[in-house]
This record gives sequence, structure tokens and C-alpha cells, in this order.
Amino acid sequence: METESEPYVRLATLRQLHDVVGELNTARSLADTLQTVADGIVKGLGYELACVNLVQPDGDLVVAAFSGNAAAEALITGRVGARASWERRLSMGETWGELRYIPHTEGWILLEDDVPQWYTEGPDPRFEDEWHPQDRLYAPMYAPGGGRELLGVISVDRPRGGRRPGPWGREALQMYASQAAIAISNARLRANMQRALVRLEREQQALRASEESFRQAFEYAPSGMAIAEMGGDQHGRLLRTNDALCRLLGRSASAIRRYSFSDLVHPEDIGTLLRTSAEGGRAELRLARRDSTYVWVSLRNSVVADTTDGPRFLLTHVEDIEERKRNELQLAHRASHDSLTGLPNSAELRARLSARLCERPGAISVRESAVQAVDKAFGGYEGGGPNGAYDEGGYGGVVPYGQGPGYNGTSGAAYAPVPTSPGSGYEPYEPYEAYEPYERPYDPYADPTGERAFQGDGFDPSSGVAPLDHHVHTVAPGADPDDGSKGLAVLFCDLDGFKSINDRFGHNTGDAVLIEVARRLNTGVRDGDTVARLGGDEFVVLADGLGATDAADLAVRLRNAIIPPIRVDGRAVRVGASFGIGWASCGMTVEEVLKSADQRMYIEKRSRKTVHRRAG
Repeated sequence: METESEPYVRLATLRQLHDVVGELNTARSLADTLQTVADGIVKGLGYELACVNLVQPDGDLVVAAFSGNAAAEALITGRVGARASWERRLSMGETWGELRYIPHTEGWILLEDDVPQWYTEGPDPRFEDEWHPQDRLYAPMYAPGGGRELLGVISVDRPRGGRRPGPWGREALQMYASQAAIAISNARLRANMQRALVRLEREQQALRASEESFRQAFEYAPSGMAIAEMGGDQHGRLLRTNDALCRLLGRSASAIRRYSFSDLVHPEDIGTLLRTSAEGGRAELRLARRDSTYVWVSLRNSVVADTTDGPRFLLTHVEDIEERKRNELQLAHRASHDSLTGLPNSAELRARLSARLCERPGAISVRESAVQAVDKAFGGYEGGGPNGAYDEGGYGGVVPYGQGPGYNGTSGAAYAPVPTSPGSGYEPYEPYEAYEPYERPYDPYADPTGERAFQGDGFDPSSGVAPLDHHVHTVAPGADPDDGSKGLAVLFCDLDGFKSINDRFGHNTGDAVLIEVARRLNTGVRDGDTVARLGGDEFVVLADGLGATDAADLAVRLRNAIIPPIRVDGRAVRVGASFGIGWASCGMTVEEVLKSADQRMYIEKRSRKTVHRRAG
């Protein structure tokens, strides 16, 4: 029971409690705070031994601090007791407010559990309130805030007076446990904050290192790099460029920042740029240099997105592909042009002609041959074979032009033979069929079976409906040269006397003659016309928008341009030319168009030969 000096004891205990609680707030780390809690019990509350058991994340309790006995501290500090064993202890014995007292008469059953413990042997108590060595007193510590979250348990042993604590001593221990819980919570909060600060500092250092690495990679990249804004009023504006892009475009960094890629891109490539900017990915297009020239580049875009705001920037890698594009164009030019003369070759001629033709279902009801349909409109021939077809074996049934119906006897009439000067050479003619047919180029309107899903005039074979026609049909001009009708003229040119030059002076001279003839033909046509070398000494001219008289006049001009002597290695050689004029018309194939012009050239050559023989 309490002595008569209890008021003094209370005052002294309160003073000591105030001092040790004040020391709790001076500890800097969690470990220091726990040790201060244990030391404060020994120093200020009058117990010889004190132990602080702290709840771990897994729920078990570990001996985090011990005070009062160095040997016991070394033995049990760091050892763990199961949460279930602790909950069993806190449910036994007597309840003293928030404290739990287990007398030795009940606590003997706890000697063999897994909770770390230290006790000393001693005599049995002589008084009712005397402390027994196996008595146990626990002060649970709960997290502040009114909850019942267990932070840990303070266990004390051997009060200095040798007696169980009275009401005031119990109250003091309970108050101390409450303050210790606050101090431990604050220490944990400080520890978490310090760890967060350390982690934040490391992240900031990593971010600074990453930004520096990006800056160096961006600035010193061998190819162009740019950052453009996405969204808002300044969408697409260039925010940052590296030196390589500035050198590529011949502009300073400050000048480029006044533009967006849409301001610099070639007008024909703006659609490609917009699709690439919206979707990311890559594209090949042309950008303007400061000197107003354009350079081919490959753009590779990456959208830099914010997790909350969405896309914010566009990181663009700009690679100079001018040389590669130049090589590609050279390869494409070599594939589509004659290596000797530089003119479009046979494949390119057929591709260009095919682009102007369509099948036009129903335009020619009976496919006697589209060639015959056009020729009959001009009275050009009467077929010698069945159904008026050509006699392919040397054109045996062909009537020389000028003797068939519709011929008006003048050189200005459609398909009229081109006048030749007396004495021009004539050599055996190799039929046009000797050349390999050219496969029709890719048709975007064709289905996989090879049939056109929509024909040239928009006719849908499956429905029989002709929707809006996007194809401009090619038709031959009328038979009357004065009716003003125009068409796509196909002039088939075969050189006269070339074989003898080739045989007499060699292939080098022959090549020089072909090159000069190609140059003269190119000089004699308009910019939009096509002069192609079909093979050997045969050339074809495509001239759109001509009437029958215009085409005949063009043939005369071109032949007159070829006739003048050609000087090769100090000698002058001369070749003539025979022209046949055909007309391209939808409903005809490329081969039929070329065959028609080839026939006209053959008729002219044959009729001129007959005239020469009569003159002789």
C-alpha cells in the first residue's frame, strides 16, 4: 500500500516523468527513440529492467531496445516473438487500465513460449504486494489518433521498491507508454520522410543525369533532331533543334524556331507530314533549305506523352536521304529509259500509253478489232483476212494507203503518207510483232483475278451501273480534218538507211547516229510530248491534243529534222525516216495502238518504195 509520503513521491515521479518524456522528443532516429524509451523507464519510473518490443511489418514483435542489464540486452535484443503469443499474454492476468499484469501464479505457463524473456531467480514474496521475480507487467503502445493499432509493448521488471506499483505508479507508466507511442510514430514519420527525401534526391540525380544524357545525345547526334509542340495554338512549332539539323537546312537554330515542319515541307508532301505527325511513325519527304532548294529526308517521330495531359511533344529524328533518293531515281530512270539515248524505253512507253487507255465496255460493240474500227473511220484499209483482220504473214491483204475509200489525195488527210525526197534509202522492214509484248502495268482498280473492278469509264460489271467517271477518255479525232477534233497521236518512226551505216562504219557510228536522232526528235516536240525508243532504229512519239492535220505536219517536221547529215568522227552520214501515224482510243489495247501506227509506217514505206520504182 502507499506510504504517508505519497504526495512527495507523486511530485518527484511527475518531475522525473516530465524529464524523460522531454528526452523522447530529442531523439533523432527511430533506433535512438526506442532506446530512449527503454532508458527513460529505468531512469524516471523506478524499474530495474525495461524492454521495448516493436511490431514488425509482418505483425510479429521484435525486441528493439533493452535497458538495465547489459547481459540481458546482448541476449535478447533483436529476437522475435510471434504475434499470437503476444496477444495471448495481453489477454491474461489482471487489467490495470491499459496495463496488463500477470502474476507469477499464472505466468509460469509462459516460460516455454517463443517470446524472448529474461528473469532472475529470487525468494518468494513475504508480503501481499511484494514483487515476485516471475511477475510480468506489460504496457501496450497504440498508434495516436484514437485507433487501436498496436505499435509495440513495453515490458518492465523488478521495481526498485520491491513492491508492485500503486495507482500513481501505474498511471505514470501508462502515461509514459502513451507518450512513447507518439514519439515512436513521430520517429517513424521522420524516418519515412528522410527515406523519401533520399529517394527523391536520387531520382532527381537520375533525372538530371538522364536529361544531360538526352541533351548530349540530342545536341551531338550526327543526324538531325527536333522537338515540336503538340496541341494548342502553336501545334507543330519547332521548340528545339540540334546542330546537325541546322546544318542540313542551312538555317540557324533561332531562325528554325520560327517555323513548323509544315512551313518547311514541300507542298506535295504536306499530306504525308500531317499523317505522320498525328500517328507517329516515319515518313520520307522533302524539306526546304535556306537557299530555296529541297532536300529529301526521313522523319521518324516519337510522341512524348504525359500520363495525365496526354501527348505533349513530338520528338523527330531527321535523316538526310538525298543521296539514297538520287540513287533510287537513277535506278528507276535506268529501268524506264534507254541506256544509249536516254529516251523512255519500250516498257515506259507502254506504261504511259496504258495510263491513257481504258476498256470502255460497250464502246465498241463488236470487237472485230479496235484497230479496224479506228481505221475504218478514216477509210485507212480494207482487211485482208477473216472479219477484216490483218494478214499477219507479211500483210498480204493490205491495200496501200491512198487507194482505199476515204482517201482525199492530199498529204494533209488523216494517215496520209509523209512525203519523202527522191533517192531516200529503203531497207527490209522487220515486222513490229518481233518485239516482246509488255505486260500491262499495275492497275489500282483491278481485283486479284486481273479483271477491273471498275473500268476506265467507271462501269461496274457486277451491277451494270456506271458511277461517276474519273477517267478522261481518249478518242481518235474525226475523219474530217477540218472538224477541229483532237486526239492522242502515236507516231511510229523507222529510220531508213541505218542498217547500211551500221554495217559499213560499225556500231559506234551507229550508236552516235541513234543518239543524234533521239536529240533531234526531242527538240522537235513539245514539252509534254513523249519520244521513246522502241528498240533498234525504231522510235515512237506520243503527242496529245493534235488533229489529223497537226499530226501529219508534226511527222513532216520530225522527218525533216532527221534528214540533215550527221557528222561522226569527221565523216557525214545521212539517214531517212518513215513515219506512220496512229491514234490511241479507249477500247484499244496498247499493243493494238502501236500495231496501228506500225501498220501506217509500213504502208508509207511500201507506198514510197512503189513510187520510187515507178519514177525509175
